[in-house]
Amino acid sequence: MGRVSEKSGAKKENPAEIIIQGDCIEAMNSLPEKSVDLIFADPPYNLQLGGELTRPDQSKVDAVDDDWDKFASFADYDTFTRNWMAAARRVLKDTGAIWVIGSYHNIFRVGATMQDLGYWIMNDVVWRKSNPMPNFRGTRFTNAHETLIWATRDAEQKKYTFNYDAMKALNDDLQMRSDWTLPICTGGERLKDDEGGKAHPTQKPEALLHRVLLATTNPGDTILDPFFGTGTTGAVAKKLGRKFIGIEREQRYIKVARERIRQVKAGDAEDLKVTTSKKAEPRVPFGTIVERGLLEPGTVLTDPQRRHAARVRADGSIVCRDATGSIHKIGAHVQGLDACNGWTFWHFKTDGKLKPIDILRQKVRAEMGEA
Repeated sequence: MGRVSEKSGAKKENPAEIIIQGDCIEAMNSLPEKSVDLIFADPPYNLQLGGELTRPDQSKVDAVDDDWDKFASFADYDTFTRNWMAAARRVLKDTGAIWVIGSYHNIFRVGATMQDLGYWIMNDVVWRKSNPMPNFRGTRFTNAHETLIWATRDAEQKKYTFNYDAMKALNDDLQMRSDWTLPICTGGERLKDDEGGKAHPTQKPEALLHRVLLATTNPGDTILDPFFGTGTTGAVAKKLGRKFIGIEREQRYIKVARERIRQVKAGDAEDLKVTTSKKAEPRVPFGTIVERGLLEPGTVLTDPQRRHAARVRADGSIVCRDATGSIHKIGAHVQGLDACNGWTFWHFKTDGKLKPIDILRQKVRAEMGEA
């Protein structure tokens, strides 16, 4: 994947890994229109903290008190949100989508702005933290979750990436739900600065980004993170064989991100393939099997128990004793059913054994994939 290039004008030698230092709105407006497949955004939450937080033993809590999280008013925050989200929508492809993560402080305002700008909300996902920070003041419930909004660029958008079967495989063959239980960053994953403190106060766990990118991107896609921080999105994108563009204002965070990503090893292309359904695979008509010579006209097809038989015709139809039609139609006809998957019902004899004609379809699909 090459070295991480840092951009004011990004170095051309490494288009797969780009970090831009600067204002996210200006940087996004400088990018080509409709050039990004997915955006993952972890914007300032506008926490409105009043005073320091302390534990029961009076030790100070390392909370988010950086200038980048401070806004003069809700109106100022809403203007900021509208401006960066408009810039983000401009760079999204027509098949693109966006994820935004936030807490109760900002996510509802963000969601309303998304809808006002024309985004179409697909899901909200609750990240339930298995090890949340306690509420040290004890005056309200512990904040044990954050909310992610997943939205497409447009309401009328027909195409977008959702690797449903990959998510199902990730979840032991159960449909993935919209509540995700994952731990916050602790231990070795938590990046440290030169003084041994947190390198970034709101570092997200790589497991969260792994799930987001696996679900809604494919290898080779370009992911934009306009609030790059210490580079979690970039690190996971590199592991999963995706390209990334990170925008970050603070040089101290870029320094940490650059070193972190340098140490990441990109996965092997074969290992990064996602599980897909039969519906997602290229369509192969039965006639293609005949014209490719994988089955000759006159070949006899039977069901596995040899109770029914039909002969292959040159045009890809098959004929039984009293009917002619497609492999599906004749399969249903001989069984007295309304429908039939002819690919798995009909078998042909090869090497002295009966095998489903579907293996021939898979052979053609494999060749199409290689091409």
